[in-house]
Amino acid sequence: MELSARDKENVCFACGRDNPIGLKLDFRQEGERAVAEFTPGPWHQSWNGVFHGGLMATLLDEALGYVLYFKGIKALTAKFEMRLRKSVGTGQKIRVWAEIARHTRKIIDCRMGAELEDGTPVAEATATTWVLRRDQAGPAPGGEA
Repeated sequence: MELSARDKENVCFACGRDNPIGLKLDFRQEGERAVAEFTPGPWHQSWNGVFHGGLMATLLDEALGYVLYFKGIKALTAKFEMRLRKSVGTGQKIRVWAEIARHTRKIIDCRMGAELEDGTPVAEATATTWVLRRDQAGPAPGGEA
């Protein structure tokens, strides 16, 4: 699937290349997972030198979106739960991922995680999504139906 055609505006806060304040995440498929790396800067902090937990949730939520996108699935998040296991300092590179845990006709459960370069887990999340019928789904980014 061609990602450059995904969003003509390219201003998504999480992955848009043209968003001047965005995170500019670049997801790829690794097996059944969507994966990306991110290094928070000083403008991504809450406490001095500590990566903001709300932005961690954004990273994991975007991973969720991409694991579904790579499968051609349109869905809405019904429930999202995150557990922060360790603080991340600004300047520390993290790897985020998502995978589908269970897929029924109408519901998809996903697992997401974030880890430091050495593999230390820093966050984990689960989400439940509702699969949209084709007639419920609006146009995909870039105008695709």
